Amino acid sequence: MRATIQFCTYNRAALLERVLDACFEQTVAPDAYEIVLVNDGSSDGTHAIIGRAIARHEQAKQAGIAMPGFTVIDQANAGLAKGRNVGISRAQGERIIFIDDDVLPLPNFVEEHLAAQDAYARSHRDTAEVIVRGGAINVESFDDLPLPIWSLKHYSGNFFWTTNVSVPLATIRAIGGFNDSFSEYGWEDIDVGLRLRSRGVKAVFNKQALVYHWKPRPRSTNVEKMIRQAQAQARTAVQLVQKHPNWRTHLATGINPVQRGFHAWLRGIKAARNYQVMLGDLSTDRQLSNRELSTAKKLINEAYFEELEHTLEKASTPSCHPEERP
Repeated sequence: MRATIQFCTYNRAALLERVLDACFEQTVAPDAYEIVLVNDGSSDGTHAIIGRAIARHEQAKQAGIAMPGFTVIDQANAGLAKGRNVGISRAQGERIIFIDDDVLPLPNFVEEHLAAQDAYARSHRDTAEVIVRGGAINVESFDDLPLPIWSLKHYSGNFFWTTNVSVPLATIRAIGGFNDSFSEYGWEDIDVGLRLRSRGVKAVFNKQALVYHWKPRPRSTNVEKMIRQAQAQARTAVQLVQKHPNWRTHLATGINPVQRGFHAWLRGIKAARNYQVMLGDLSTDRQLSNRELSTAKKLINEAYFEELEHTLEKASTPSCHPEERP
């Protein structure tokens, strides 16, 4: 088997059926790939969606229709890194293609990941140890999709971004998979990319290996959740820098004198409080205006840097054993 599509899901029942359908409807031969889905403790209607997908899959096989392999693993909520590792352990494809539960792969998605790998192997002495990065087109709805044409406005500079990326299964296993100490949101895929980079693995970009990435416009009631997510990302940013203390991580996370100094100044003039006043009551659901959206992003950014400072301070404070206390 040449490829595994692997993704984890958590409380995305509204999107999951469309995502699974897109994974099943690939142009490569059904026996050339499989789908490995990890349900990370969802509490919405995800179980029902998965149950229907399993039933349709079995019915198609019984009717003599060739289908890709489909493996589902249910686990208690443990976070994305642990979920990815479970998926890696069950994968059988030579190349594992990571996506998220909010992306819609195009029909030639797997084909293009494999084509990019094969092209690299032909020009590099038959080695397939290469990361293939695909493109993502952000959309507010899966019901109103633009033409599948990638452009630079959709570019991401991430070396290993699990919205759409693939790597040989043997390679990801060789570096130990994802670091499951990243139990909160953020940076677990960047950590993998840094370890792959240190191994000497190169990356190629194939703009034909496309997905649509669901990015709805935030509403007023989404802001608090986005703040909590930014705070979690700040905590994992400190983890990332501790594991990889180099210029890339310090620049990417904002843990550097320039960015920390600027946001310290913003805290000094109470910028976050001013942003909150400008946004007003967020408890009533409403669409944010362009100006409010810009202000909300600034507020979320300040929440990130404030939590970053708290986490750095905590990390620099030496632990005190009971017998050492005065």
